[in-house]
Amino acid sequence: MNVLIISVHPDDETLGCGGTILRHVAEGDSVDWLVVTAAHEPRWGREVIEQKAAEVRAVAAAYGMRQVTKLGFRTTELDVQPQNTLIDGIRSAVEATRPEVVYLVHGGDIHTDHFAVFTAAMSVLKPFYMKKHGVQRVLCYETLSSTEAAPPLMHRVFVPNVYREITGYLERKVAIMGLYASEVHEDPLPRGSAAIRALARYRGATIAVDAAEAFVLVREVT
Repeated sequence: MNVLIISVHPDDETLGCGGTILRHVAEGDSVDWLVVTAAHEPRWGREVIEQKAAEVRAVAAAYGMRQVTKLGFRTTELDVQPQNTLIDGIRSAVEATRPEVVYLVHGGDIHTDHFAVFTAAMSVLKPFYMKKHGVQRVLCYETLSSTEAAPPLMHRVFVPNVYREITGYLERKVAIMGLYASEVHEDPLPRGSAAIRALARYRGATIAVDAAEAFVLVREVT
């Protein structure tokens, strides 16, 4: 099975579906990673930008990703990016990898970049395009510090209906998050190890296992 992970910022994928990625790889699936944005000057210095790029390489290697594609859009500025360029970049990645399953950031997140990427991806993955691209399932994952920070409005709430057990992969997920030295939080903040474990335990309790990740099934075409 081919799997495509779409993240806006590099740490989104670990926070949202790191255990699931590890499970896919362990089960013999090929996982590709699309990173939509990148740090940029002058907001970040050259040293920090290089550090973040090195973190992405280390994380991709730790997961065993088949391929990493970086679109390089300026982070926190997707709300002023022409939508067609974002759609074209995502479409190119989908056409190149032909994933059967796509994991995507949740459209209701507080981060404006997440909303922009979700909207663009939904344009690429319209129901009548999915078979052409080989896509069967589109699932949204939750990102600690963005999903739970959204306002409590019905159209923005993350309501999971798909769960994957990650009991055997949780500690590896936490260790990989530690590779993001420029992004990880100290406890008790949302991107800290305690919060990652707590969310996995809560999602696991929902399906009577020790640890799980939760997703919203946006669309399935078979």
